[in-house]
Amino acid sequence: DEEFDELCFEFGLELDEITSEKDIISKEKGQEKAKGASDVVLYKIDVPANRYDLLCLEGLVRGLQVFKERINLPRYEKIIPAKGEGQRLIVTEQTAQIRPHAVAAVLRNITFTKDRYDSFIDLQEKLHQNICRKRALVAIGTHDLDTISGPFTFTAKAPSEIKFKPLNQSKEYTASQIMDLYKTDSHLRHYLHLIESKPRYPVIYDSNGVVLSMPPIINGDHTKISLNTRNVFIECTGTDITKAKIVLDIIVTMFSEYCEKPFTVEAAEVVYPNGKTHIYPELAYRTEKVKPEYINKKVGISETPSSLAKLLTRMCLKSHVTGNGNHIEVEIPPTRADIIHACDIVEDAAIAYGYNNIQMVIPKTYTIANQLPLNKLAELLRLDLAAAGFTEALTFALCSQEDISDKLGMDISATGAVRIANPKTAEFQVARTTLLPGLLKTISANRKMPLPLKLFEISDIVVKDPNTDVGARNYRHLCAIYYNKSPGFEIIHGLLDRVMQLLEVPPNEENGYTIKAAEGTAFFPGRCAEVFAKGQSIGKLGVIHPDVITKFELTMPCSALEINIEPFV
Repeated sequence: DEEFDELCFEFGLELDEITSEKDIISKEKGQEKAKGASDVVLYKIDVPANRYDLLCLEGLVRGLQVFKERINLPRYEKIIPAKGEGQRLIVTEQTAQIRPHAVAAVLRNITFTKDRYDSFIDLQEKLHQNICRKRALVAIGTHDLDTISGPFTFTAKAPSEIKFKPLNQSKEYTASQIMDLYKTDSHLRHYLHLIESKPRYPVIYDSNGVVLSMPPIINGDHTKISLNTRNVFIECTGTDITKAKIVLDIIVTMFSEYCEKPFTVEAAEVVYPNGKTHIYPELAYRTEKVKPEYINKKVGISETPSSLAKLLTRMCLKSHVTGNGNHIEVEIPPTRADIIHACDIVEDAAIAYGYNNIQMVIPKTYTIANQLPLNKLAELLRLDLAAAGFTEALTFALCSQEDISDKLGMDISATGAVRIANPKTAEFQVARTTLLPGLLKTISANRKMPLPLKLFEISDIVVKDPNTDVGARNYRHLCAIYYNKSPGFEIIHGLLDRVMQLLEVPPNEENGYTIKAAEGTAFFPGRCAEVFAKGQSIGKLGVIHPDVITKFELTMPCSALEINIEPFV
C-alpha cells in the first residue's frame, strides 16, 4: 500500500484512502445499512480533472506502466473500412435546434469480462459527470452492433412520435411516458431538464427503425451490451463538437486494448445535413516543439535535452531531441486532450522529474511577509485564554442543520446559514453560524473527563451576505464554555473581563464595553446578557438553557460566552 501511495504521488495523483464498500456505507449511512456489503479493498484515487485518460483502470494502469518504463506507449490506429462497408450515422437538420453534433466509432471483436464491462460503463459515467457537464455538452451511447443494422439516423421528433423499450424496462413507452417514468429515478431525473421543455426530442434509429437511444436520457433495451457482445457501436451526441470528439477518443483508446487487434478502432462516417461527411474518431496525433532551456528555466532544474525527452516519454508524451539538441519534439497522443500549450508539457516534465527532487532556492525577489492582523490577534488571544486555564478545541466548520437551529432553539431560516448543495453526510449540511454547537459536541464526546471542563475556540463562522461577491461573509468569533456541577456564570463573566483587559477596553459606556440583560434562545431566561463594545453588539454570554444541554446529550449545567473579535483588530 505504501509503495503504491508513493507511486501515485510521483505520478502526480493522490491515493485518497484505502477503504471498502462496507466502510463507505457505514460512514455515510450507519452500521446497520452496511451489513452484507462487500469487504473487498478499494483504492480511492484522486485524479486531476483534466486527465480524462486516467478515469478508468485501463488508462490508469497503462499510464503507470509507461511511467515505470515497463511498456512503451501503444500506438492507436483507426481502420477505415472498404467503401460501402463501414457504419454511417446520418444527421438530419431537425437536430440543429437541440443537439446538433454527433460522432461515432466501432470497436470490433472486443472481448468483455465482468470487470472490463463494469469499467466500460463506469468510464462513461465518469465522463458524463466531468467533461460532459452532467450530459449537457455530450451524451454517450454504446450499443451491441450485431443487434442492429446501419446506416443509422440521428434526428429529432415530437415526444409522442418516439416509442421504444428503454434500457432494463419490460415494455415500450412513448418519450413523454419515459419522462414521467424517470421523474422519480434517483439517477436519471437529473438529466430530464436538458430536453424536457423542447418541442422535439433527439433520437437515433437504425435502418429498420429500431431505436438505439434517446440522448441524453436513456438507451434502448434492444441494443443493450452484454458480456457476450463482440462489436460495439459508440455514438456521442452533443452541443459541443470538440468535447464530443475528446469523449469518443478517450472511450475508444481506453477499451481498444481488448479488441482482437489491440489498440485498433474501426472508423465510422458521419453525414451532416449539408451533405458533407467526416470520418470519426479523429485519433489525431500532433507534434509540438519545445526548447529544453524553456523547460529547465520554468521548472528550475538543469537537465540535458535527452533526459528531458526521456522524462516526457514516461508521461505518455513520446519525445526526441531534434536539430543538434536545440529542440525537443513532443508527440501529443489523442488521449491527452489536456495538452493545449507548452506550459502543459513543462508541467509533465516537472512531474516526471519529481517535485521533491527540485532543489529549493531563495527567491530572487525580496518581499517582507507580515502576519494578517486578525490572525495575529487570534494567536495572542489563544495564548492568554490557555493561560486562563481554558483548553483550546478545533471543531469542524461544517455541521448539521439541527446543530445550529433546532438544538439551539432557533429556526433554520433565522440563522442565515450557508447550505451545502449536495452534502455527503448528515453531519456536514451547513456552514456553522456559531461556534457553540462545536464546543458542546466536544464536551459531549469528553464526558468521561474530570470536571470542570473549560474549553474555548477562536475560529471563523459563515453567514449569508448578498452584498459580497461570493454571497457570504466570515466573522472571527471567540467562544468559551464552562461545564461543571454548577453553571459557573461568574467564571465565564470573569473570562470576558480578562479578554477585555487584554484588549485594553475599559468597562464603561463611552469608549469601553458594557453588558446588558438580553434574551437568547440558547440561554436560560434571565441568565443571559448581551455584550456591547465599540458602539455595537459583539455577542452574548450566559447560562445555557437546560433543553439545549439535553439535546447535546449533556447532564450538567454549563455557561458560555461567544463574541466577535473583529472590531478589536
